[in-house]
Amino acid sequence: MAGAPRSVTSVGPDQILAALSTAARARRAVVLATIVATEGSVPRHTGAKMLIYPDATALGTVGGGKVEDCIRADALSALADRNPNLRRYELHDPDRGDPGICGGAMTIYLEPYMPTPTVFVIGCGHVGRAVVDLAHWLGYHTVAVDDHPDLMTKDAIPNADVRFIGSVDEAVQQHAVTETTSVVVVTRSHDLDAQILPVLLETQATYIGVMGSRRRWATTRKLLAETGISDETLDHIRVPIGIDIGAETVEEIAVSIMSDIIKSAPAGAR
Repeated sequence: MAGAPRSVTSVGPDQILAALSTAARARRAVVLATIVATEGSVPRHTGAKMLIYPDATALGTVGGGKVEDCIRADALSALADRNPNLRRYELHDPDRGDPGICGGAMTIYLEPYMPTPTVFVIGCGHVGRAVVDLAHWLGYHTVAVDDHPDLMTKDAIPNADVRFIGSVDEAVQQHAVTETTSVVVVTRSHDLDAQILPVLLETQATYIGVMGSRRRWATTRKLLAETGISDETLDHIRVPIGIDIGAETVEEIAVSIMSDIIKSAPAGAR
């Protein structure tokens, strides 16, 4: 994973907390493992910390050896589940499966730190701006993308954390679209949608929604199918975007879109 250090053990708690802060600013997931209780002879004591990154590299140590291998594996499971948990590790008898021979036991608190979910809005007309405003109010990280500079000013779209002027291809290269990103496509034409969606389908986004009528989507879908994109892949795109609440105003449409995004988020994602 870009930006994650190689496994390093000789660091103090201040360095680990600084690295945690760096990961948060870079919007990277990480797990903080802290020894919260010990019994008997153990390699490290209460308060010792270690950071584990999604590629299993680590900063710091809470024991080393096989016990640390177990802790890393459990940390990655906690990261996948997005839930903190306590784990107890016996260090008595390797023959029965204990990951160590020190004779004691450690209880580790595994605390995942996940980046704030992102709403990635493509097309910043009236609806796009309303989605950005509502997503920002709800606490999401917001990325606004449009190729019209006049729509991307601070005055025009003040609640975008990122305002990107240019193509979607360039935008996703510079602002990662991950499994915690929801993409809202509210562009001016089906031709543009057909250009954008193949790029988005190559990302890790778990939610991609497109605004438009069923007739417009049928035309867009036909164009995409002709490029070789399978029906199964296209079926994952939410069209029409949003929950049907009888929305008429742009603000109501934004509510329907954000409601669908919240409803579709995996458990523990927010």
